[in-house]
Amino acid sequence: MVDPLLSRRGVLRLGAATGLTALAGCSRQGPQLVASRGDLPTTWSASLPGPWQLRLLDSPSLVVAAPEGAGGARSALLQLSDGWAVTVPADRLQPFAQPSLFSRLSPMAAPVSRLFQSPASPPLAFPFSYAPWVLLLRSRPDLVERRQEGWNLLLDPSLTGRVVLPSSPRVVIALCQGDEERLGQLRRQALAHDDRNALNLVLARDADAAVLPRSRVIPLLRRDARLRALLPESGSPLSWNLLLRPASTRATPPLDWLEEALMPPLLARLLAAGFVPPLPRDQLQRALGGFPDRLADLLLPPQAVLDRCFSLEPLAAREQRRLQELWDAAAPNVA
Repeated sequence: MVDPLLSRRGVLRLGAATGLTALAGCSRQGPQLVASRGDLPTTWSASLPGPWQLRLLDSPSLVVAAPEGAGGARSALLQLSDGWAVTVPADRLQPFAQPSLFSRLSPMAAPVSRLFQSPASPPLAFPFSYAPWVLLLRSRPDLVERRQEGWNLLLDPSLTGRVVLPSSPRVVIALCQGDEERLGQLRRQALAHDDRNALNLVLARDADAAVLPRSRVIPLLRRDARLRALLPESGSPLSWNLLLRPASTRATPPLDWLEEALMPPLLARLLAAGFVPPLPRDQLQRALGGFPDRLADLLLPPQAVLDRCFSLEPLAAREQRRLQELWDAAAPNVA
């Protein structure tokens, strides 16, 4: 039996049906940027130039369905994470024909901009932000002092039943480097697999620890002294935030607006909100000049740590089956 956590197929079917309903009757003029609510920085979307319009939907599955929406919706840009973007068939996308934009990015952005297709493929996605998954702790200075233990901190006995893990089994497996024994131990620690509601569970004191993309925790770290976020020196999976062009649109992406996210003064505001564009290191260092050290170090970790972070490329069917078997074998025993 296929674990629903590992497959998006059922969610996509539901999203497609719901998405058509959500978009039906929409007759607005002008191209639309369609985004999942909370996943596009408001400091940037507020300056979206006319005649472009922002349309926020409640889930990535609805954004995936948006290009096929009825009723006159003109979806011209889609915001998706890399995990969702690779589920969109290639024939439903068109390249970004704006080489000057992509020349600003660091080399680490190249594979995901091609959606992990061959190096000869044109960019199909504009990666405006990336985030390693980090370990968030609430009121646990004892564990912060042991930060050199990295992801193994999650196995501390005091955290049993107090950890919120990612919804994606693949991310959880990556945290354990595919080790079945550690994976089983980690799954037994979990209060929930729910990164969407993890912050609420931590703030409500139902959980003491959570694994979340860095972008989700930066705003809270700035105002809540109880919280600390750690990026282990062993590295972490990366989550990418992308914009894609549906094949059906003729609208040209707003180049000036896209470039704003890569330059001062907007760049510093995006960093403060947790969104880090994949820019050359020296540019990010300048933009972080006025930030507190603990935030600056998290937003721009040492290069050696960043080099040990990695993107989760699409899996071949055989590898997906292997990870499914690993996930099933590590399932906690239920009495």
